[in-house]
Order: sequence, then C-alpha cells, then structure tokens
Amino acid sequence: MNSINRRQFIQLLGGGSVLASSIGLVACSKQPSASARVVIVGGGFGGATCAKYLQRFDPDLDITLVEPKQKFVTCPFSNLVLGGMREMNSISHSYDAHTKRGIKVLHTSAREIDPAGKKVHLANGKTLEYDRLVVSPGIDFRWEDVEGMSSDDVEKLPHAWNGGPQTVTLRNQLTAMPDGGTVIIAPPANPFRCPPGPYERASMVANYLKQNKPRSKVLILDAKTKFSKQPLFMQGWEQLYGDMIEWVSGDAGGRISRVDIAGKTLYNELGEAHAGSVVNLIPPQKAGKIAHDAGLVDSSGWCPVDQRTFASTQHPDIHVIGDASLAGAMPKSGFAANSQGKVCAAAIVSALHNTTMPEPSYVNTCYSLVGPDYGISVAAVYRYAEDQGIYKVDGSGGVSPADADAEFRQKEARYTRGWYASITSDTWG
Repeated sequence: MNSINRRQFIQLLGGGSVLASSIGLVACSKQPSASARVVIVGGGFGGATCAKYLQRFDPDLDITLVEPKQKFVTCPFSNLVLGGMREMNSISHSYDAHTKRGIKVLHTSAREIDPAGKKVHLANGKTLEYDRLVVSPGIDFRWEDVEGMSSDDVEKLPHAWNGGPQTVTLRNQLTAMPDGGTVIIAPPANPFRCPPGPYERASMVANYLKQNKPRSKVLILDAKTKFSKQPLFMQGWEQLYGDMIEWVSGDAGGRISRVDIAGKTLYNELGEAHAGSVVNLIPPQKAGKIAHDAGLVDSSGWCPVDQRTFASTQHPDIHVIGDASLAGAMPKSGFAANSQGKVCAAAIVSALHNTTMPEPSYVNTCYSLVGPDYGISVAAVYRYAEDQGIYKVDGSGGVSPADADAEFRQKEARYTRGWYASITSDTWG
C-alpha cells in the first residue's frame, strides 16, 4: 500500500474491494459452521456490509439482518440533498440484494438483547437466538448536554444527522428562508459521526445560497478549536464563496451552552446570543440506544471492543462495529464502518470454523464537496497492534494537496461521486 501514490490509493479505495481481497478468506476451512446463527442489528454501512461478507465468506451461515427501515438513507451525500444537488431517492438503498443472497432481512427494531441467553427480542414480538451477534446501532444524542433542547424539538431545529425525514425538513427550511437570512450550523465536540460532515454541509448550503439567496450568510458556531481538513475547506470557502461562510472556534465563542427553540437562538458560553433564520444544531453524540440498553458501553458512552475482531469487551459473543464502537484511530465514518464490517465478518467466520483469523487491515477514505466541481479528500490505512489497538500506518493515504489546480479539484469532485456509487454498491448492492 505504501508503495503506490496517493491518487492510485484513493482510486483503489473507491473500488470498495481492497479489504475483502486482502482478507482472502474462503469458506472451505477446517471445521464446518453447522449453519451457525448470526444476527446483525442495524443495516447501515457497518451492519449491511457485515451481513453481505458473512454470506460471501461462508454461504452456509444462517444470517438475519434486523433493520427497521425498508430503505436506508445515507448520511453521506445528504448534504447534497440540502444543497439541492440530489434527490432523496438517490441516497436511499434497499435490502433486495441481501434477500436475494439468502440473508433474512427483518424490518423491525431490536427491543432487547439478552447476552446470557444469546437472544434478541424484537419489537414485532419475535425472538431470535444467535451464536454470534453483531450490533451496528449507529449513534444517539446527548440531549442532556444541550440546555433547552430535547428530542421533541427536532422538527423545529432539525439536526439531520441521521439521513431521512429531517434531511427533508432542513431542506424545506432553507428554501423557505428569506434572502439575507443567516443559517447557523453548530457542530459538536469530538467524537461524533463524520468529522468533515458539518463543513461540507456549510459548503453545500453556501452553494445553494449563492445561487438563490446571495445576501445570506452561513455562520458555523463550533464546539472545537479545529476540524477535519480545515485548511482545505477554508481555502475553498474563500475561493468559491468569499465571506459568505464564517467559522467561530470553540475558544472564541463557538461553544453552545443553551438553546431558545422558539426564538431560533443559540447562546454560547460567554452568554452571547446568535439568532438564525435556519438553525442546525448538531447535538453531542453517543452509541445507539440498544448498545446502552444491552450494557455494551463504558463511561464514554461508546462501546469498547477488541479492535482486532470487534468483539465487545463486555460480552465477547457480541461484536460492535461502526460509529458506536471505540475503534482506535479510525474516525466514525461510513467507509470506516464498511471496512470494520468486513473485518468483523472475517473474525466471526474464523472463530466459527476454528481457524486463525487473517491479520486485519482497515481503511478509510472521506471525500467532501466544497462546491459542485470542487472536491477534497482524506484517506488512510490502519493496522492493529496488541499494545496500541488500531493505529494509522505512517505515510499511508494523506489529504488533497493545498496547491492543487482547478482541474485536480474537478477530478476529486468526480471521484467523490464515484466513491459514493462504489461504497453504496459494496454495502447494499
């Protein structure tokens, strides 16, 4: 990996098969799986990928995927919906391919997990027994950290940090706001899902405003003092939008302590008020609710795991992947969850067949659009070491060059769209 150049590396990642081919696992191993039962809770980038690759590695497994949504709406590219560049159906993905593979897909929720009895109780009244359980629950929100706001207020101040109806609500608020209004985006402190996401959102909103409401502004009130790909974003903002986007860091008044829902006003730690025509407060985050209910989290609110196999350190027969897990140096991203799903599948099949698990390799790439024809990216390869968990391989990947010309940015914008088509096909196709 380290011998190829960065552009070749990103193109390989876009193909979605780097990790699968590096695992090289086949079903014909020392011991038969005897139709072992594997249940996966959550059908996002982590869970859907894990189900697919479990079936690929061992077609004899009895695999059940539990996911309430008939179609999964991705957070990646939801910012393009907000900016008017995509429709919701283009970021919605069905489970038809999983069903055709013989994976049982149940569109209901997991109500309770019984680790001792190895059972999952479902909202539809059914109970599933398992030999191995994979929990990929995504995120929930720390409403208690936001004074004046609760989950009941999301229609008025949609966070839209789960792709779906709130994406449409926020888009409608943007189209309805008057020219000259201010859109406030308030990202949370780390860790949270998709570190570059709020800043791509600001970019896509600014692109829409520039074309339709050019007297408007985007104000980012950030809980952090720095953010992912910051120099590249800021360079693009200045080039494409002039002074339309303003970023305020956490130590300069960007950290929000209180919300006035009715007045669409955010108050920072200094007591200063910021009112907006549209307010997009993204709350602090934690692992999805079912992980808390099952006792899979620690004091951080996230799920500690054996970072080689993603087996829970609380309940070893349960694996936790995706945003909910504490995965060392890996970010909480869709591509990371997809990569973890493949490693987890390999770990489970290896354990069921009593074979040695291949040494895992994890990858992540994250594209962001600053404008329709202006893309930037970050990519890395990760390895596992017993003494440090998952770590980033020195010299792997990297970020887009700061001195790139317009043609390079256009190519990365095309790669962005290709990446999305590839990763969603690898996950749900």
